[in-house]
Amino acid sequence: MNAQTERNYEAAKPLYATHGIDTDKVIEQLKEIKISLHCWQGDDIRGFLNAGHELTGGISVTGNYPGAARTPEELRQDLEKAFSLIPGKHKLNLHAIYADTEEQIDLNEIEPRHFSKWVDWAKENNLGLDFNPTCFSHPNSSDGFTLSHPNKQIRDFWIDHCKRARKVGAYFGKETGQPCVTNIWIPDGYKDTPVDRLSPRKRLEESLDEIYKEQIDPAYNLDAVESKLFGIGSESYVVGSHEFYMGYGITRQKLIGIDVGHFHPTETVSNKLSSISLFSEGMLLHVSRPVRWDSDHVVTLDDELLEIARELVTHNLLEKTHIGLDFFDASINRVAAWVIGARNTMKALLRAFLEPVEKLKGIEISGDLTTRLALREEFKSYPFGAVWDYYCAIQGVPVREEWLEHVKQYEDNVLSKRS
Repeated sequence: MNAQTERNYEAAKPLYATHGIDTDKVIEQLKEIKISLHCWQGDDIRGFLNAGHELTGGISVTGNYPGAARTPEELRQDLEKAFSLIPGKHKLNLHAIYADTEEQIDLNEIEPRHFSKWVDWAKENNLGLDFNPTCFSHPNSSDGFTLSHPNKQIRDFWIDHCKRARKVGAYFGKETGQPCVTNIWIPDGYKDTPVDRLSPRKRLEESLDEIYKEQIDPAYNLDAVESKLFGIGSESYVVGSHEFYMGYGITRQKLIGIDVGHFHPTETVSNKLSSISLFSEGMLLHVSRPVRWDSDHVVTLDDELLEIARELVTHNLLEKTHIGLDFFDASINRVAAWVIGARNTMKALLRAFLEPVEKLKGIEISGDLTTRLALREEFKSYPFGAVWDYYCAIQGVPVREEWLEHVKQYEDNVLSKRS
């Protein structure tokens, strides 16, 4: 470890200790946090099951930065580089289209064996795995509807796909020893104002009930449902709205998926977490950065991310919240995007751990709102960076921007050679 890094940490410790914060204990808490990196940042959501498919379902990736992964092996290689620059041991979130198989199969034919290479790799790297059925970019979703489709044959196709996805999730959980979160998101909706908003939601409810009919041990698989406000091609109506999935998740004891970009531009996810936690089985939090809409920009250390972290830490919600990243930017180095997003998410949680939560609660309940504001503002300039640097050093990953040089070298030696 760099001597200056250690000196900075030793200087920061007593500053935090004056407010009852044990930085050594905070570091141990941070070690327990698992962030689920999203595989689709590495190849612009192309996947490998149906190579060359067109992106549909309101999904769009902008940019043409060189070096996107073209094979499962290349994607795993890129992920290993990203994980090597992020402190802690984490998870990988896979979509069904990332099956690694020589077989010609459709989405309603996936089985655990089609993902065995991913499991072997996860075990070798001591990683957990999460999973998603892919309910987009397929001929059976070409008109914008899947699980709520009026055509029963098409609806059954997607129901079967999601059932099989849950079995893949259970396989992941058994093999890795870590519960797999299997999250369902669908693009279903209308571009213009519909006449009938209720019937598609009834069909979606029935489809989900059929998908979840088989009980799976939560030690292996945890089910989540994710809402959205609107998408490209579903600007006026989305079947799986926040209200729909709030009700469904609470009544069916499913994790409620909350994506930072899936709400009105003036809504904040941070303000929803405490309310949802009171009534839900748990939460799946997809960390992204919306700009104007659900544009899935790389996560930065902005005010909303810091406030989300505060909510999770202040109210002890981390045990019932599963955190994953969800963005895709092809205008910059894709490995760097993973590293920036994951490190920023961890930094935000560290900042929250380094606030005197109980002291601030007491000040608030006493009515001393002046002191509450003053202390929270002063803590913004406390040396959390010294604690972060020390944490990175003891975890064996580069300190501060040193990681960028590793990415640049990887780009020169590996990514630039991909045509």
